[in-house]
Amino acid sequence: MPWYAVYTKSRHEDMAHLGLTQKAFNAFLPKMEVWSKRKDRRKRITIPMFPGYLFVELHSVDNQTKVDVLKTFGVVRILGKPRSADPIPVPDDKIDAIQRIIRSKVEVQQFQYPKVGEPARIIDGPFKGIEGLVLRTDYEKELFVIAIELLQRSVAIKLEGFQIARL
Repeated sequence: MPWYAVYTKSRHEDMAHLGLTQKAFNAFLPKMEVWSKRKDRRKRITIPMFPGYLFVELHSVDNQTKVDVLKTFGVVRILGKPRSADPIPVPDDKIDAIQRIIRSKVEVQQFQYPKVGEPARIIDGPFKGIEGLVLRTDYEKELFVIAIELLQRSVAIKLEGFQIARL
């Protein structure tokens, strides 16, 4: 049976997962453990691996099945082609890979490094808080060159991955 990606309302993944399982659908919400950053303490919490998304296994994609999924609290839509009502199945090997990662209990970290031409903010080091434009990237070495406008002059600074954040 094919799996389909379901887009949910913001922070409604758990409610949508619960609603789909109560309707006897086989739903899969991959979660990972991360350290939360609170003002007074740090604590391990479980968050969705793909915020705003979960997966559901459907026998058929007829109109009644789609309506049953879409009427579930928290569900916005089933992902598919842009101008078509037909959902696109997620390949089984992708679902298997996600399930293996979840079962392995390895620490998963998500990085959203800026691409060339995107604005970025320096979040660590002597230039902390300054914004600029990414000129070059080397993802393997986690090096970024960012251009900063200072007094109508552009200055390029080489930064490491932990020092830069996407805007």
